[in-house]
Amino acid sequence: MTSDFPIDRRRLLQAAAGWSALGAVGAAPARDLSGVTLRVGTYKGLWRPLLQASGQANTPYKIDWRELNNGVLHIEAINGDALDLGSGSEIPPVFAARQKSSVRLVAVTHEDLNNQATLARKDSSIRRIADFKGKRVGYVRATTSHYYLARQLAEAGLSFSDIQAVSLTPSDGLSAFARGDLDAWAIYGYNGQLARTQYGARTIKTGVGYLSGNFPIYANPRALDDELRRAALGDLLQRLQRAFAWINGNFLAYARAQSAETRVPVGDLVELFNGRSGDYSLGPVTDAVVRSHQEVADTFLKIGVLDGPADVKPLWDRRFESVLRLPAA
Repeated sequence: MTSDFPIDRRRLLQAAAGWSALGAVGAAPARDLSGVTLRVGTYKGLWRPLLQASGQANTPYKIDWRELNNGVLHIEAINGDALDLGSGSEIPPVFAARQKSSVRLVAVTHEDLNNQATLARKDSSIRRIADFKGKRVGYVRATTSHYYLARQLAEAGLSFSDIQAVSLTPSDGLSAFARGDLDAWAIYGYNGQLARTQYGARTIKTGVGYLSGNFPIYANPRALDDELRRAALGDLLQRLQRAFAWINGNFLAYARAQSAETRVPVGDLVELFNGRSGDYSLGPVTDAVVRSHQEVADTFLKIGVLDGPADVKPLWDRRFESVLRLPAA
């Protein structure tokens, strides 16, 4: 899949001057942020080691990292005013829109969809999604795996009622898959890679063609309304944008940093990167991003996952658009 925000060396150099001149959103470049502490949600092996490895970690404010390994937890923490910034897929905010949750979506990353996979055990007779009928299939509720599994089943003329659907956390799902308690598993991230490399899982389908590749960054409206925290958030988003661009030419260094935190072998991480569906990037909110998100909400309504329509447009906040949009080539 081709990213909506392609970055080449010339554009990155052009952008560097813009980043320096713009400073943080809502603040003059010289504003003192030393008294600010941002509470930032992270996934094991992602933003925290990424900023360190890419040289972007020396922030003028403090970061209180909070490891929360799914987007639902990030949104729940924001709702409880325990987090200023988090991230996840398009799926948790669909439910947040339905529940009128206090969260805003302020940017979007583009990541690998080949690592969003529907797997079968190596000794299983399963060769296609249609073979899932009556089988024990794991997934993670209210995540990308819930969404693409539902779409893949529908495409094969099946629904969740035709399978023995088992909702599990990623780590519990890996244990269940290893024990043989699951016949198939819709999963993302390094747990899926471990299932392939350690337990011989076979990939039946990936998320390509079923997911947009848009992964929103979630923000706390209270932080957005606070001048200093908003300025710090703008600076952090710029740092993350530079770090995401850096990944594409420096993945071995990032893989080493990831491995130190996740214990996933460096070679497995590099293999994932080499088979990626597109380059990594971080960009601003656009009309296309919002439309894509609404399509997800409408699909969930159509297949009966939602009990009513969800309007996602009010969740999207464009106040960081100017500092995240790269200059024209």
